[in-house]
This record gives sequence, structure tokens and C-alpha cells, in this order.
Amino acid sequence: MSTPETRAHRARRMTSRDPEEPHRTSTPLELLFDLTLVVAFSQAGTQMARLLELGHFGPAIGAFTFSVFAICWAWINYSWLASAFDNDDVFFRVATMVQMIGVLILALGLPQMFSSVDEGAHVDNSVVVAGYVVMRVAMIALWLRIARHDESQRRNALTYALLMAIAQVGCISQIFLDPSLAVSTGVFVALAVFEMLIPIIAELRGGRSPWHPHHIAERYGLLVIITLGEVVLGTILAVSAVVEAQGWSVEAGLVAFGGTALAFGLWWVYFTMPSAEVLEHHRERGFVWGYGHLVIFGSLAATGAGLHVAATVISHEAHISATAAILTVGIPVAIFLTGLFTLYSLLMRELDPLHLLLFVGSVLALAASVIAVAAGATVGVGIVIAACAPLVVIVGYETVGHRHQADALARALR
Repeated sequence: MSTPETRAHRARRMTSRDPEEPHRTSTPLELLFDLTLVVAFSQAGTQMARLLELGHFGPAIGAFTFSVFAICWAWINYSWLASAFDNDDVFFRVATMVQMIGVLILALGLPQMFSSVDEGAHVDNSVVVAGYVVMRVAMIALWLRIARHDESQRRNALTYALLMAIAQVGCISQIFLDPSLAVSTGVFVALAVFEMLIPIIAELRGGRSPWHPHHIAERYGLLVIITLGEVVLGTILAVSAVVEAQGWSVEAGLVAFGGTALAFGLWWVYFTMPSAEVLEHHRERGFVWGYGHLVIFGSLAATGAGLHVAATVISHEAHISATAAILTVGIPVAIFLTGLFTLYSLLMRELDPLHLLLFVGSVLALAASVIAVAAGATVGVGIVIAACAPLVVIVGYETVGHRHQADALARALR
């Protein structure tokens, strides 16, 4: 039973939580933090769609990759730390608020960053970098606090704090040096690789953080749902474009049904993966599983952007063809399915031939959507056919695949 003392949020020691704590779920603070990701993903998707509908595919993909990595990586680091050390005191709450401010600053800087990448001379990412650094400074403060309060995690925490600080020096240098696009791209790749090495170095050097497998699996699942919100938003924009151009029609119904079915199907497919059960028994697989979700989050956000592009084609505002527009939907879905099947196989440490069959079937459905639009079908018809890609996987899983998974899970949990 809670007491007035446990209900208060005064400062207290930030030490390891029990990784086997029963009934561990996401906190209201974590859910509030996730809301800022909605804004960031929406901004990134809108800016990507703006460049895609102009036919500027290279700048759109490059700027989107940069922005989604920054958004997702900061969220991933926060979520794993919170899973292991969240004590919900005033310091942790304020540090979370600072990170929320950082996300919003980053989101505000995305339009000028996308525009500068499109122009091709140099990258104007000063606001984006400032937002990212704000988030990372809050993380450094939390790791230093853990180092002070938890002797068993001190070496781990200090390694995190030191390496994050070094990475931020590299980030801040871009603001003052104003490098060319080519140099900025090289620096981004180098810093991204360094940032992704930080958890590996820290956890191997200083000991593993006591994260909670069921909690972290839930956190990732919630961000997948948030990212799928971009697909729903893209559907709404596409339907609105049809209604504005044609009024309520069969095409409007096809777009509404196809977009909703696509979002629902992607949700269904993702949650067939038994993440929590496997991570509970094989914590060492957390790195591959956690890092692999960068592809999952990015491809889902890009799918939403593709539906934005479809809306501009339907309203005759785009500078690309309907075939190119349906490709901006189909390619991200193909990347999502490729990433998910790969991640599943790595998590389970085995390859099921059934998965190859289902994957090929889903890709063929996506190819059919492109061929149909190229042959003269409407964008709405193309979206409905594309929605059959996850449907192929769902049917395969619900009829046969669930038994394959049960056997594979039994082997994985021995």
C-alpha cells in the first residue's frame, strides 16, 4: 500500500530497479514523453512528403534518415535507462521534461534542415542539433546521478556519461563549422556509428543495466503504435484530397479502407513477434532487437509520409506520377516487412522457411499495387492492393505460422 512518503516525488537515490519486478508497465511520465515523438515524426514525415512530391528523392531520403535517427536514438536511450533506473522523483521528472523540450526544439528545426539538404550546398541543422544536444545533456545528467547513487552501476554509468559527452562535442562542432553537405553526411555517419557503439562499450565494460524485458518490449510496442499514427494521418490527408477533388466517391472509400487496413495490418504483423518472452530468457539479444527497431520505426514513419504524397497526387498538386506515389508507400512497407522478418529471425536465432514464403507473398502484393497503378488503376486501388501485403503474413501466421512460432519459442526458452 502506498504511503504519503511513497506518493511524494521528492529527490531520492537513483539506483537499479528489479529486472524481474512483477506487473511492470509504462508510467504516465513515459507516455507523456512519447507524445513529443508524435510531433517530431509528424514534422519529419511532412517535410519528407514535401520533397518527395517534388521528385527530390535523394534529399528527402537523406534528411529523413538523419531526422528519424536523431529522434529514435534519443528515445531508445531514454527508454532503456528508464526501464533500469526510473525512480520517478523530481529530478527524473524534470530531466524528462528537459528531454521533451529537446524533442520539440529538434522538430522545430526540421523544415530548415530539409530545405538546406534539398538546396545541396550545406546543411542548416543548427536547431536540430541544438535540440538533440539538449536531450543528450539531460541523459548525461541522469547517468552521472546513477554513478553517484549506485556503486554497482558506477563504471557503467560513467562510461555512458563520458562517451555521450564526447559525441555531443562532435554534434555541436557542426553548428559553428557549417560544413558542406558532403562533409555533414560523413560526420553524421561517423557520429551515428559512435553513438550506437556507446551502449555496447558501456554495457560490456561496466556491466549490464538491469532493464526489465517486459517493460522494454511494451515501450517499443507503444512507439510502434505512435508511429503507425502517421499512417493513419496520411490516410486522412489522402481521403480529404479525394473528397475535395471528387466529393464522396468510391475512390474516397477505397483510400479510407486501404489506408486503415494497411495501418491495422502492420500493427497486427508487428505484434506477432514474442519479444518479451525471448528477451526475458536471452537478455544478450537485446542489442540486436533494440537496434533493429530503428528500421522498424523509420519505415513506418516513411509509410505515413508516402500516404501524404499520395494525397498530393490525388489533389493534382504533386510533380510526380501516380506510379511514383504508390512506390513511396510500397517501398517503406517492403522495408518494414524485411526488417521485421530479419529481426524476428535474429531474435529467435533460427530461420523458418515459412517466413520466406510469406515474405515473398507480401512483396508480390506490393509489386502488384505498383503494376496496377502503372496500368491505369487509381491510387486508391493501389493502396488497397498494398494493404494485402501484411494480410498475406497475417493469414499465414493465423493458419499455420502460430504453430511454427510455438515450436520455435519452446526451443528458444529451453
